[in-house]
Amino acid sequence: MSSSGVTGYAARAVGCPLEPVTYPVPTLGEHDVRVAVSHCGLCFTDIQAIDDFYRITSFPFVPGHEIVGRVEARGSAVSELKEGDRVGIGWQGRSCGRCRWCVRGEVHLCYDIAEMGTWERHGGFADSVTVDASFAYPLPTSMPSDVAAVLMCAGISVYAPLTRYAGDGPRVAIYGLGGLGHLAIQFAHALGYEVTAFSSTTAKEEEALGFGADHFVVTGNRDRMRPLDFEFDLLLCTAHGDVDWQAMIDLLEKHGRLVLVGFPEVSMWARDLVAHEVSITGSFLGNHAAMREMLSFAQAHGIAPRIERRPMSDVNDAIRRLKEGNVRYRVVLNHASSAGRHSDPIGPGTQDLASPGA
Repeated sequence: MSSSGVTGYAARAVGCPLEPVTYPVPTLGEHDVRVAVSHCGLCFTDIQAIDDFYRITSFPFVPGHEIVGRVEARGSAVSELKEGDRVGIGWQGRSCGRCRWCVRGEVHLCYDIAEMGTWERHGGFADSVTVDASFAYPLPTSMPSDVAAVLMCAGISVYAPLTRYAGDGPRVAIYGLGGLGHLAIQFAHALGYEVTAFSSTTAKEEEALGFGADHFVVTGNRDRMRPLDFEFDLLLCTAHGDVDWQAMIDLLEKHGRLVLVGFPEVSMWARDLVAHEVSITGSFLGNHAAMREMLSFAQAHGIAPRIERRPMSDVNDAIRRLKEGNVRYRVVLNHASSAGRHSDPIGPGTQDLASPGA
């Protein structure tokens, strides 16, 4: 952050490429911290927000919500964090603190959640962000920052439903092997579940098994999938695009549950929902306790995303490659590569891709 303000990358209008911008430093509230960003993951949700998929984006818009950095300033009421602490920040940067869900501790279900995203005050594709201190989580000392960045959104998005809905020893299906799916397999395996990965890409089989899947199935052929009807207690759908809804419903055991953690277009016939008494639910992030638990669990079990590491200045090329489906499996943008202001260990499975189109 310069004396003249925060520097970052913003979309000026719907669907536009990101441009360098400078904007005033957000006011630091008494419960806030300002964090100097060292790493920020690129999530497909960022792309959807740039395209105003959720109908809540205000422009100019600075995306980025898988953030790691160090506290550089804190409000007068903040005592649990101090300047220099390394923290992770996810999609949610604050809550109203008053609604029935906040009072219950389920802050991710805050009635004002659309206004509580970290990026509402400008996101992590910048050199600093300002959030409520309770949403800046201290990180395990030895967890690399690029790993932690991805876990702040993708990690909690799959960990929360796996622990909330899976129960004891079920058969779990992970539908979609991308940025969310490859982490879901690792978490489900570490939780002791029998895991089957479903992907439309045959070439991902070896990787899926390496992440911990017990079985791998290629989607797209109904006859090939039919022997798996009624096989799974829980199906976690991590896909964003078009999916075969009937095939997924058929995979569920009676009383089974289909959990959506991405934002696919939903279209299905209700007959089998009723006849088989299966349910469909969404899962959005997690509360404070779930986030802290997820970070500890990931550290204890060596769970880490497979990362392409890029300088922040490569943000538009990274967005292009993610849109084209050419990322395996997450991109983390690093201020150290572009400005030399931070140093940090690189996580396992990381590739440095410092030039566009690498």
